Amino acid sequence: MSLSNLTPAEGSTTKRTKRIGRGTGSGWGTTAGRGMNGQKSRSGSKHHPWFEGGQMPLQRRTPKRGFSNKRFRQEYQIVNLQELNLLEDVKTVTAETLKEYGLIKKLNKPVKILGYGEMTIAMEITADAFSETAKEKIEKAGGKAVVL
Repeated sequence: MSLSNLTPAEGSTTKRTKRIGRGTGSGWGTTAGRGMNGQKSRSGSKHHPWFEGGQMPLQRRTPKRGFSNKRFRQEYQIVNLQELNLLEDVKTVTAETLKEYGLIKKLNKPVKILGYGEMTIAMEITADAFSETAKEKIEKAGGKAVVL
């Protein structure tokens, strides 16, 4: 091993950057890698990725009509009867008790009770909406379904 054989460790040195626009002798002079003419060869040529060279862009070409109910749709927090059976010591169920037991996340969103599972305990349930099967099962178990 001699000083002429030494090389840096693999990955320790970085590749030198291309020095663009530093004279014709560098190989990247005159047009500096931008080609001869055109929009991209000029200074200050920047445009967004969806720019189509002055053609009417796609987002303006496509028709905008129709109606979407997304803005007005009512989204419910869903609770099944199966989950309400876990609240054995509770006789009246409201949104506050559901939040307390972790069955819903927010008090400001409406709650809907669905009829999945069987109702074994008689309890008075107050919610924004009930499915038909949930109402039947609650009343069959001796409870009461109160719509807000």
